[in-house]
Amino acid sequence: MTWFNYNGKLYKDAVPVIGPSSRALRYGDGIFETMAYRKGNIELADDHFARLWKGMQTLQFHIPRHFEPEKLQKEIQQLLLKNQHDKAARIRLSVFRGDGGLYDPADHLPNYIIQTWPLPENAITLNSNGLDLGICNSVRKSCDAVANLKHNNYLPYVMAALEAKKQKWNDAVVLNHHNRICDCTIANIFCIKDEVVYTPALSEGCVAGVMRGHLLRTLPEHQITVAEKEITIDTLLNADEVFITNSIQYIKWVKSIEQKLYTNLFTAKIFSTLLPTIF
Repeated sequence: MTWFNYNGKLYKDAVPVIGPSSRALRYGDGIFETMAYRKGNIELADDHFARLWKGMQTLQFHIPRHFEPEKLQKEIQQLLLKNQHDKAARIRLSVFRGDGGLYDPADHLPNYIIQTWPLPENAITLNSNGLDLGICNSVRKSCDAVANLKHNNYLPYVMAALEAKKQKWNDAVVLNHHNRICDCTIANIFCIKDEVVYTPALSEGCVAGVMRGHLLRTLPEHQITVAEKEITIDTLLNADEVFITNSIQYIKWVKSIEQKLYTNLFTAKIFSTLLPTIF
């Protein structure tokens, strides 16, 4: 039996804590962070909590003075110990508004749930079997004020994930409403052409991934050119290499998208460059 934290108190997994009037349930009114815990630390914690706070401000939460990253990190540590996940773990921190209708929320205070799951303790390596991706054409991601947030209204990614499972892809590439590359269901996407690394700009509607941001800061320090830009389907399919990133798996190289095959030599160099910068 595992435990979760709801507004500062621990409950067993089967205990219900949210009712039918929850705006999180009705409208997806909230945001979340998925973080990795390894070697006694939450990896890139400052970046995760900075993004969370920016998201709460964008969604017009009223943030109490006592509601601080230090408080949440302390409660995460307590939950990791309670669940015996304190070696390596995946952490999900969800923040959401409470009860109410669309125009009459009870208040705008942040409610939250913290959950943890164990991760393998062995060192992370670049995947030896490349991923097979497909392009999802059934949904489009909007390029609006909330597009860069990891918000709970996740339907475009849900539909893309269902398509990926149906087609037996490892993940699906999600397009924006301009029919350009946005991101994937659980990761940001990068492509490489002539040893220059490209990723969709935030204006293209992708999630502002923590690992994405870390790479954009880190790669130029190691003389690797990286740029944010508009990426078309043709650009992606004509790239030399493709990889995807998130905070749990770091980098995964992509072997194929549709009929296009990719190599991974420069991706391996990026992975070896990235790894020492995480800890």
